[in-house]
Amino acid sequence: MLSVEEIDLHYGAAQALKGVSLTAETGKVTCLMGRNGVGKTSTLRAIVGQHPVSRGRIVWNGEDVSRLAPHARARRGIAVVPQGREIFPLLSVRENLETGYAPVARRDRFVPEAVFELFPVLKDMLGRRGGDLSGGQQQQLAIARALVTRPKLLVLDEPTEGIQPSIIKDIGRAIEWLRDQGTMAIVLVEQYFEFARDLADRFAVMDRGEVVMTGERADMAAAEVEIRRHLTV
Repeated sequence: MLSVEEIDLHYGAAQALKGVSLTAETGKVTCLMGRNGVGKTSTLRAIVGQHPVSRGRIVWNGEDVSRLAPHARARRGIAVVPQGREIFPLLSVRENLETGYAPVARRDRFVPEAVFELFPVLKDMLGRRGGDLSGGQQQQLAIARALVTRPKLLVLDEPTEGIQPSIIKDIGRAIEWLRDQGTMAIVLVEQYFEFARDLADRFAVMDRGEVVMTGERADMAAAEVEIRRHLTV
């Protein structure tokens, strides 16, 4: 289980997060929502260790990982799919997937067949350069690269951004399948209400660096108007 407990985060003198708390349980999706610039990505950066917190703590499976480097968190099963995908355009699809091997034991350095079952198009493109893939295919590659690490916590930063509708459906089905396996906790940052509603077991809404709403899946319908207000620019 992931527990983010009252964290603050600063970029220099500017405070980006103010007392942010959220949880993510194995076998469930926690969806973090809000418009651009409210602190969603900063929260994910704190979770995976890309930026230090200035107050509070991040607990993963009973261990305080707040001061651990990103690679140490990766070895504990935390994987991230960053906003903008960040694949390597000059490397082949196969080589991009192999960059996920770093935190994995040598005996497990292969691509699980489930990855190709979720994203079969990648199996046909292993020799192609990442930069030659469409935006949607690159997003699938970014998710697949994270799955190569055999994560226990999967953190996805707006995986539907700029993606064609058909691929969005594929990504949604993949997240749903991963959740239903019951082996990982998932934190999903999302701005599209419908996508979040269909996947979230629990949600949190952010505004100006703070969590201003939380609830369970059953609460989303009643809170839709208020949630959408926080998603509009």
